[in-house]
Amino acid sequence: MSRIFNPALRVCVIAAAAAFAAAPSAPSFAKTSPEDLAKLEGPLTPMGAERAGNADGTIPAWSGKWFGTPPGVDYKPGQRFPDPYASEKPLFVITAQNMQQYEARLTDGEKALLKKYPDTFKIPVYPSHRDFSYGDAVYKDIRLYSPTTTMTKDQNGLKDFPPVTPFPVPKNGVEAMWNLRFASAVEGETATYDQAVVYPDGNIAWGKVQYAIYGPRSADHFEPKNALNAKSFFRQTTMLPLSDRGTIITGYEMWDQEGSDTRRTWSYNPGTRRVRQAPEFGFDQPEGPGGFRTVDDDRLFNGSGERYDWKIVGKREVYVPYDNYKLMDPSIKYTDLLTKGHENTQYMRFELHRVWVLQATLKSGYRHQYAKRVLYLDEDTWNAVAADNYDARGTLWRTNLAPTLYAFDAKAFYSTAVFYHDLISGAYYADRLANQEPMPVLTRGSQLTEAYFSPDAIRGAGN
Repeated sequence: MSRIFNPALRVCVIAAAAAFAAAPSAPSFAKTSPEDLAKLEGPLTPMGAERAGNADGTIPAWSGKWFGTPPGVDYKPGQRFPDPYASEKPLFVITAQNMQQYEARLTDGEKALLKKYPDTFKIPVYPSHRDFSYGDAVYKDIRLYSPTTTMTKDQNGLKDFPPVTPFPVPKNGVEAMWNLRFASAVEGETATYDQAVVYPDGNIAWGKVQYAIYGPRSADHFEPKNALNAKSFFRQTTMLPLSDRGTIITGYEMWDQEGSDTRRTWSYNPGTRRVRQAPEFGFDQPEGPGGFRTVDDDRLFNGSGERYDWKIVGKREVYVPYDNYKLMDPSIKYTDLLTKGHENTQYMRFELHRVWVLQATLKSGYRHQYAKRVLYLDEDTWNAVAADNYDARGTLWRTNLAPTLYAFDAKAFYSTAVFYHDLISGAYYADRLANQEPMPVLTRGSQLTEAYFSPDAIRGAGN
């Protein structure tokens, strides 16, 4: 049964942003210094995380001992990723009844879910692991190019930067935000993803998209002179709901440009069979079945950060979804995973990890559905693994979880299913579901080309 969810009912107005702290003065930016660069081969990992474990040993030291498929794991490209930790059992389970014992290591959103669903929402906590590596070539590029990275005056573009982690030792929130924007970069990602909005009564509005991303700068070997490095391409074809079937969005991001026009987007409308430029695609435009999430909610944050003031609140130890290989298991049916109120967390794995707490506060004179966002960035990868989004009244409105795993084929960390919870309405949205679809293809040797993402290409595909 399909329903229409209207996020505009809670759109914040510009004046409401004043409910939050006044915007701080513009931060200053500096290239990675020789002193900071030396830390990447000492107390910090090549990505800028702390090498050491935590004080009580519940977070291990970073080993980075596995690059690609772990030893002894039977895997061939195109197969489902075998779970290298499949034999492990939860150390304990956090519930509404015992959450006070663990609340120092929970996000505000996790606590809200435990309180809202005291009988069903649980957090199974497993042993923590820091075993996987991005590889020597990636780390070499960080050391080589982060000292040359410069940011445009308006903070909307970068020049002379590595494929990932342009600021391995960030000094302010904008630098951490840029690390997040490149955290999940691979050269090619093609997939069919299922989507579902689950309403409080258990009814589901379904979506399905065909998805393609092409990031030339994330190839096996970074080519600094490649003119395409300044762009990353995307294309999405809607298959469900039927009312939108055949709609295609395509375009590219420009990484080295100043100004607010750093994304070029075109859309194909199957009803009119016309391709039009879509300059409005981005920020808080509704996306997904019923428009449940925003365009820049993709993988918890995606796109330009120009509408917010960014601040590093600090670093915390938090139970976050990690090493979630089970979520891609085809034996798990959506009827079991997508339960009333929230996803069935018995199929999820949470681990204790250190995260950067990154806060975004809406700038004066700008509008967005979210007046404040708090993102939790895994220190080892810079991926956002959890997010709390607040409305104009300062109320925690949506809390989101982005389970990750290490993709053996892409040799990088990857977001599996992502869950967006509306704490007000009681509905939630599951995105990037793939366990009942063919295995996504992730690669650093993509056969995609710039031409596939052109307006002419979607015009031809639509006809």
